[in-house]
Amino acid sequence: MRIVSVNVNGVRAALKKGMTEWMDGVEADVICLQEVRAPDEVVTAAFPDSWHVEHQASEQKGRSGVAILSRTELTDVVYGLGVAGAIHSEATHTGRWVEATVQSPAGPVRVVSTYVHSGTAGTPKMDDKYEFLESMTARLAELADEYERVVVMGDINIAHTNNDIKNWKGNLKAAGFLPEERAYLDKWFAAGWVDTHRQVVGDAEGEYTWWSMRGQAFDNNAGWRIDYQLATPILAAAVTAARVDRQASWDARWTDHAPLVVDYDLG
Repeated sequence: MRIVSVNVNGVRAALKKGMTEWMDGVEADVICLQEVRAPDEVVTAAFPDSWHVEHQASEQKGRSGVAILSRTELTDVVYGLGVAGAIHSEATHTGRWVEATVQSPAGPVRVVSTYVHSGTAGTPKMDDKYEFLESMTARLAELADEYERVVVMGDINIAHTNNDIKNWKGNLKAAGFLPEERAYLDKWFAAGWVDTHRQVVGDAEGEYTWWSMRGQAFDNNAGWRIDYQLATPILAAAVTAARVDRQASWDARWTDHAPLVVDYDLG
């Protein structure tokens, strides 16, 4: 099973710039999208009938939005980050979490597409991010208890270690690399969640997934690794390959992120 995660930076623009051609060639079974930034009717109509689509739009027009695309039926869909029956209903937290189950020969796989707030240090936007991360931590614990095979993926907007950001010294006080944010990833990994990408490529510098559209960041590979596929141990043990599907050149980019492609041997 090939599972892909990508922040599309606006699905309508991405499809016009080359996302369609990429989808035709990636041979994915499941694709999770973040920052879709479109209403339900647009997202549903954007993809061929060969894809089953589940989407949570943001109540803030033109913001956020997450989706799961699957070649097979998606069941038991949950829209929004629910913890112990409560769902974040504030507009800022919408369009950031959708989960569903897909079937595999090895059994059901619970798939989550999430888009965590980017945050701005010292502002209410950072408070929103920490509130979401707290609820996400609680939901991760629930998912691990409820399902054997879970993969939570998306743009988490946190670089975990110095190897995950080119200019780490210059970003020690910037949102996305604050110690308090990075501690959430420490907590998740300590609880058993596996960073499948790092599991395959090892703890080497680079393997970034986002580069600014400004300046020469892409050409100089001055990026951040902020997109993840976090799996439960049983599912992580089935990983056979992981790669960042980085575009060949700046002018070939259809998003400011690159897809994270992970293969799972599920029979």
